Amino acid sequence: MDLRKLLFLLLLVFISLMEMLFKKIAASILSFLGYSDPQSNSKAELQRTVTSPRIRLKDGRYLAYRERGVPMNKSIHRIILVHGINSSKDKDFLATQEILEEMRIYMLQFDRAGYGESYQNPKRSLDSEASDIEELADQLQIGSKFYLISVSAGSYPAWNCLRRIPHRLTGVAFVVPIVNYKWNSLPHDLIKNDHANKLWRLVIWLARYAPGLLYSFFTQKSNGVLSGNPSLFSKKDIEVAKNANRLEVFDPKLYPKQSDFESLLQDFTLAYGKWDFDPLEFGNPFTENESSVHIWQGCEDKIVPCHLQRYVSKRLPWIHYHEVGDGGHALWHVGPVGEDILRSLLLGQDPYSPTI
Repeated sequence: MDLRKLLFLLLLVFISLMEMLFKKIAASILSFLGYSDPQSNSKAELQRTVTSPRIRLKDGRYLAYRERGVPMNKSIHRIILVHGINSSKDKDFLATQEILEEMRIYMLQFDRAGYGESYQNPKRSLDSEASDIEELADQLQIGSKFYLISVSAGSYPAWNCLRRIPHRLTGVAFVVPIVNYKWNSLPHDLIKNDHANKLWRLVIWLARYAPGLLYSFFTQKSNGVLSGNPSLFSKKDIEVAKNANRLEVFDPKLYPKQSDFESLLQDFTLAYGKWDFDPLEFGNPFTENESSVHIWQGCEDKIVPCHLQRYVSKRLPWIHYHEVGDGGHALWHVGPVGEDILRSLLLGQDPYSPTI
């Protein structure tokens, strides 16, 4: 790296750290003088204006949810959908209401901790994310078993569910799941020249030590790494988004305000940080083929490299692997691929075969 660029980066980090320090000092002074924290006020206001139904978890937090498809008592298939980073229950995933009704699907979408209208979880962990899913299923009484579909970084709670509660799962679909570069079983030769590996390491460092700087980086319209820049998505993704009026996914203006950014960073560092398990060492939890697990990957995905997903599928041959030739990281859009994901998981119809 050029010396001037390095010095400039270090200067930005120093400024960000000083900004954090001054904010903490200011907050302490305001608290001493009897003034409340404006961020806590905004959270309280959020709690007063909640419009979605919610459940109260055992630890006192509230989890907001949204129901789609047919009523639960008229459904054949019951699905919990786990959204990724910087998303929410309010985005339509995979299929239209008409398709859900045709297939008699009850789909339960929820705001993960700190997103939308759900409370933050200061003790967020791999286990807490999976526990939230199980508790949601129990409180809404969707049955002893259900399907689970995860999108992008929503895969880390799903992997933990597969590890902790396979007896509750009728089937699992991982849609463009992240591959954590810190998994112990990933060969060094596979990732040593992967630029994304270096990028995520830098981003995680910034998330921990210079979040203000990362927030500015995250919301820059010209940024092609973490913002909603369409350069991250394939031509097919953008075409599907246009047809579904979903171009808001590319709009950085809709990213969280800085007061809500802490939860997103917390989620990000957990998704790409050190896990206490390695999915690549999993054995098939469904030895009687009573349930199936699927991974869906786009060949043109610029966030999760295709070659990594292919390696995962080779390590876990009991998982059904599907590649979409012209797909990118937005396979979860409402559209033809979304319907194929549902039909494959629920009905065993596999229009895509792996291209290894």
